[in-house]
Amino acid sequence: MTALPELAVTGSTGVLGGMVARQLADAGNAQRLLVRDAGRAPELEGAVPVVSSYAEPAGAGGALDGVKVLFMVSGQEAEDRLAQHFSFVDAAAAAGVQHVVYTSLYGAAPDATFTLARDHYATEERIKASGMAYTFLRDNLYMDFLPMLAGEDGVIRGPAGDGVVSAVAREDIARCAVMVLRDPALHVGATYNLTGPEELTLAQAAAIISAETGRSITYHPETVEEAYRSRQSYGAPPWQVDAWVSTYTSIAAGEAAGLSPDVHALTGQEPLSLAEFVKQPQL
Repeated sequence: MTALPELAVTGSTGVLGGMVARQLADAGNAQRLLVRDAGRAPELEGAVPVVSSYAEPAGAGGALDGVKVLFMVSGQEAEDRLAQHFSFVDAAAAAGVQHVVYTSLYGAAPDATFTLARDHYATEERIKASGMAYTFLRDNLYMDFLPMLAGEDGVIRGPAGDGVVSAVAREDIARCAVMVLRDPALHVGATYNLTGPEELTLAQAAAIISAETGRSITYHPETVEEAYRSRQSYGAPPWQVDAWVSTYTSIAAGEAAGLSPDVHALTGQEPLSLAEFVKQPQL
């Protein structure tokens, strides 16, 4: 029986994990794709799908046997996501995984304004305490999401005030991840802050999207109270609404600001600007 690859990648059925898996395959790296449904795994040269789930860590242990390097994409947003992360990290450590590369969040901290940034910080701490080597990719807001923030009327509504965000394209994050995964020993203990090349208010982002796509996009700065009221109709649980609103209040608080050289340092290429990104055909 042929041994499974020692590099394991989670999230390959999603956008970011899928980008990473494809780039690794293109570079000739064998990998184990940890997926909930093997039938949905991308068909890639040198990639072996193995059923595993953050929600079922008992099964993850076997799936992780023999893995030396694990690319751990943060799980789907859920009320118990942190508990799932903890269980999966514990399962990885028990299976003998040596190095975890985790997609964290820019500004992750125990007291971060953005509620989910606190979960990312807690996951980082769990990984550190596990004894496994680690590399953290702290991603700013996905640039890919900026056009999606607008409602059907073309208005981005949220309590971000005049705060700025240094959004980064997922394809830039993927390129950084691949560089780390191809030679992980060079990145042990490193935390990389991944940003785009510019700080933008949401009003500026709306203007760029409008200019490059022909859509009419504007930004309306809500108050926090207005933000909660305007989201009541979705019927989402309180933790989810808190996350939505605090995405904007974290921008207002300056926690998404600042530019990092890490994308260029890792890849040798400048990160995409918003104008460059929205010109791409997939949008």
